[in-house]
Amino acid sequence: MSILTSVVWSKEEEIAFENAIALHCIDDSKEQWENIALMVPSKTTEELKRHYQLLVDDVTAIEYGYVPIPNYTVGHGYSRVSGWQSNGNGLGGTAQYQERRKGMPWTEEEHRLFLLGLNTYGKGDWRSISRNFVISRTPSQVASHAQKYFNRLYSNNSGRRRSSIHDITI
Repeated sequence: MSILTSVVWSKEEEIAFENAIALHCIDDSKEQWENIALMVPSKTTEELKRHYQLLVDDVTAIEYGYVPIPNYTVGHGYSRVSGWQSNGNGLGGTAQYQERRKGMPWTEEEHRLFLLGLNTYGKGDWRSISRNFVISRTPSQVASHAQKYFNRLYSNNSGRRRSSIHDITI
């Protein structure tokens, strides 16, 4: 293993890096790398550039078919690749045979990623926002979240309502 690939990144650093990349499109300008470095202060600009290049190499390998696309599991037994999976209690199978489950509330992190995706792709491109920003949610879930977000944003009764994740804006 080379010294370049042995650098350890914490989960928090990875999330900060992903958010920085999402905010500052990479065209390799010095200013953009400085902005990214401000969002990941524990890493040098060179470490950030190496980490980005490793990600680009990984994506290229996946696109050329050298690495199979992983089957990520999201939430309670739902896989974005193959749908509902068995949860070990005999109630597995396709979505039509699943009992209706209460949705999982959105986290602040998911909402912030939603806002970044909304800023990048605009209103209505829920599939791209789901694929590229809020990968833990399906396009339908992103569309539903957007509907609630915009309803809250444009409602007039702000004086007597509880705070909500939808109150967070860019």
